[in-house]
Amino acid sequence: MIDVLLFRMKKDNSEELFPVVDEAGNVIGKATRGECHGGSKLLHPVVHLHVFDAEGRIFLQHRPAWKDIQPDKWDTAVGGHVDFGENVEAALRREALEELGLTEFTPIHVKSYVFESDRERELVNSFKAVVDPAKVHPSEELDGGRWWTADELKAATSQLTPNLQHELGLLSMIND
Repeated sequence: MIDVLLFRMKKDNSEELFPVVDEAGNVIGKATRGECHGGSKLLHPVVHLHVFDAEGRIFLQHRPAWKDIQPDKWDTAVGGHVDFGENVEAALRREALEELGLTEFTPIHVKSYVFESDRERELVNSFKAVVDPAKVHPSEELDGGRWWTADELKAATSQLTPNLQHELGLLSMIND
């Protein structure tokens, strides 16, 4: 019963302010999370960090069932919105700390691209980094996470978010 009550209490803050940007990332306005995720298709920036270990495994987070977008799916190790007034690097560092407890990593920019779903449009700023697995500590913000091999990822496609599936393709092109 307590788990059910906690599930009902957790939800995303629909009043959180995001910058609205053009496709080059220039801020042209602001809007709430509710507006950005409510079908308006207002383009807003996000950060993704793909976390690898020295063996080439990738860490994925499991999205909680209460999330408003892609609940109960496996996703990028770190993913989050850029807050209004915040730059991409600051958002990446903040999200890495909040979600995985990571403070020391060297992000490598993979690509920035527009991702559109039936509910939203995001300017995704995708990065990767190699870290010591002992430094990865998923927070309560996530529903856990784990390290995956390439073969495990191929077998789990239906359990992955569309963003992650797209970015895994980008990463394989870069790593080949």
